[in-house]
Amino acid sequence: MKYEIFGGNLPAVTIYLNEGEAIYTQSGGLTWMSSEMAMETSTKGGLLKGLARMVSGESLFMATYTAQAPDQFITCASTFPGNIVSLDVTGKSYIAQKNAFLCAEPEVEVSTTLPEGLKLSARLFGGEGIFMQQLKGQGRVFLEIDGSVKEMDLADGEKIIVNTGNVACYESTVKFSVETVKGLKNIVFGGEGLFLTTLEGPGKIWLQTMTMPSFARRIIPFLPEKKD
Repeated sequence: MKYEIFGGNLPAVTIYLNEGEAIYTQSGGLTWMSSEMAMETSTKGGLLKGLARMVSGESLFMATYTAQAPDQFITCASTFPGNIVSLDVTGKSYIAQKNAFLCAEPEVEVSTTLPEGLKLSARLFGGEGIFMQQLKGQGRVFLEIDGSVKEMDLADGEKIIVNTGNVACYESTVKFSVETVKGLKNIVFGGEGLFLTTLEGPGKIWLQTMTMPSFARRIIPFLPEKKD
């Protein structure tokens, strides 16, 4: 598959398709496309799978776009300033943050998961929700990541400690655990919240410098108040 990611920190991806090839996105994911593309909307996998996807931030319905002639293309844009990351899931499985999915080849499966080692309280109060997305199957998937992205390879047993909301994606071979910040003064005055995430290799991880909840908190004080 040929594709082009462009747009700097307001990114989009154009995917070039031969006749019969297809891409699916969540409902409303299309930005523009060539004229010989057919669109079909469905729950992709049935109603229960569609409802399960919704709890990880995706829509109930998915739209599949299939090329009806050679040399067609489709463009999908990120919904927030940041980066678009391309992953080949063939033979691998990835765990991604809520709302990360942008578009994928038809044989890529997007499902909802609650990672092992994830404390319910940490997700509830960490600002990112309880559930994450699992990506597996065959083919390529495109993810939208908030802010700048840092890709790292962790060796077996190597650990890194991350602010919970800054974990964008990781290979399923990576061990994910969340711990409470130690020390009352650190919790109250440290500014990092109640929880920190530990990622332990082996495996590849993608970290993001910005999160949607933290961005929203920064701009809310500047929004005009509604007057009666």
